[in-house]
Amino acid sequence: MTASGRGAFQWRLGGLIRHALALSGATHPRLCFVNTATGDNDVGLRACYGATSGESVDAHHLSLFPMPNVEDIGDYLCSMDVIWVGGGSVANLLALWRLHGVDDAMRAAWEAGIVLGGVSAGSICWHVGGTTDSFGPELRPVTNGLGFLPYANGVHYDSEDQRRPLVQRLVAAGTLPLTFATDDGTGLHYVGTELAEAVTDIPGKSAWRVEPDGAGGVTETRLETRLLSDD
Repeated sequence: MTASGRGAFQWRLGGLIRHALALSGATHPRLCFVNTATGDNDVGLRACYGATSGESVDAHHLSLFPMPNVEDIGDYLCSMDVIWVGGGSVANLLALWRLHGVDDAMRAAWEAGIVLGGVSAGSICWHVGGTTDSFGPELRPVTNGLGFLPYANGVHYDSEDQRRPLVQRLVAAGTLPLTFATDDGTGLHYVGTELAEAVTDIPGKSAWRVEPDGAGGVTETRLETRLLSDD
């Protein structure tokens, strides 16, 4: 379950995160927040625990700064029902995950049927790549994602002027493969590697399929996007 959005949206316990929790099938799901992309910022961690307080959710987190907060990352992640990854620098996230073996641990969790999700960097990471401001204010491609999903991911498609044209150029050039892009507040629900549906908790928002048109350009298709309840 991947999503596009920024800032406090990550820990508004709204429709998208509730949908991810429901997909786990657990009555009292164990949720792990992974905030690597912002350097395990304390504000993000407090926001997670604050948003889940009083809810039927057992909240946990994985930190890598200044050292991992658990002895066995693989066992820890595989004990969860849902793993939700926050936004920030996807380039830094991928580098640190590979350094600490989180990439392999996430694959083991995915293969075990644990719901993986996240926002922005936490959405791109599961894909082959996408567009990122990890390297500076001018967007650049990232192509070394975990690749659990054989597509690219275009986040913030409706809210940042550089995103849409860059995704289209990169897909046309073959730098990125078939790409699923999302407006802010929109998520992509995959079952295995197949897109099951697009969902949103903000009326009017959409997801998009961007693919080569065979003539040097791209075809962009707006996907049917189901509106979720915030309840």
